Amino acid sequence: MNILMVGAGFSCAVIGRELANAGHSVTLVEQRDHIAGNCHTERDPDTGVMVHVYGPHIFHTDDREVWDYVGHFSRFMPYVNRVKSTVGGRVYLLPINLHTINQFFGTTLRPEEAREFIESQAATDIDQPSTFEEQGMRFVGADLYKAFFHGYTKKQWGCDPSELPASILKRLPVRFNYNDNYFFHRFQGMPEHGYTALVEGILDHPRMQVHLNTPFDPAMARDYDHVFYSGPLDGYFDYSEGRLGYRTLDFERFTHDGDYQGCAVMNYGDEAVPYTRITEHKHFSPWEEHRASVCYREYSRACGPDDIPYYPIRLVNEKAMLSRYVAKAEGSEGVTFVGRLGTYRYLDMDVTIREALDSARAFLDHEARGEPQPAFFTRPL
Repeated sequence: MNILMVGAGFSCAVIGRELANAGHSVTLVEQRDHIAGNCHTERDPDTGVMVHVYGPHIFHTDDREVWDYVGHFSRFMPYVNRVKSTVGGRVYLLPINLHTINQFFGTTLRPEEAREFIESQAATDIDQPSTFEEQGMRFVGADLYKAFFHGYTKKQWGCDPSELPASILKRLPVRFNYNDNYFFHRFQGMPEHGYTALVEGILDHPRMQVHLNTPFDPAMARDYDHVFYSGPLDGYFDYSEGRLGYRTLDFERFTHDGDYQGCAVMNYGDEAVPYTRITEHKHFSPWEEHRASVCYREYSRACGPDDIPYYPIRLVNEKAMLSRYVAKAEGSEGVTFVGRLGTYRYLDMDVTIREALDSARAFLDHEARGEPQPAFFTRPL
């Protein structure tokens, strides 16, 4: 079978590799001039720093199979994501932990004392939080919420947190110990030579062909038995139902002779500061040594037609529009929609790879049984 993969990010790379392993011929087209999608990394020619071109990506997962899968194509180096936040002219540790609490309130509380103190600060009259703001107020109280969540979230999403669903703030945003590892997962690291080299390894198969600078044209599908599409779902249907809402990012690059901020990620919680964070990319590769530094200020804004979509908004209007696109997709034949853009969901890298592996296996199972392939192996709604 001849398979066309649209997009050279993790979704199509992994699915394509698995189908090539099973004996299919796979052609991958990518409209950009590089592989790896928004995970693309490259060496800065002046400093030698490995730069995450579209913003930093840290690999973290509890999925042993996914961890072993990426480890087959790249050596992963130890890396622990430790985020800081500048609020009111002071630097704090994130996520909110016992050190943050004691520093912020000028206390020396022990874990149980801190737990009781935060509960006394929390808005316990909010039984079932329905908005982002209610979720934050319920679990950390007004002072911590306003310092670390309100301004940052307003800048990130372009609206008041009271308009956002509580689901965006998924986990209890506080720890009652001194653990400042940003993630909870067992496995965490960085590919030694960057994500682009990792994806290049996945694509290195004799049954796979990759064509860069090649936008997808629906007419291409006539030459293939099936299409996996990881581009924007609404774009596939020429935005016939309107454009799904996204946030995009603008990056202000600057260099520094030395160490600019002493950490990889510094958030800025104050609403008056126009950017959400500064990332210093040499700190994402702590096993390397670089004198000079490459940094980026990140600004979030509404995504326009010519911008790179980063974060799906998925509020009420978008969900209604999404349901119409899902119906169109399910009425189409010979195409399966995958990945962050194809299913209009925010996906971490490990989840993207997990879904890609599962999708490839499901495709092969459907094929073996002579069953038609679905539009979605993971339904967006």
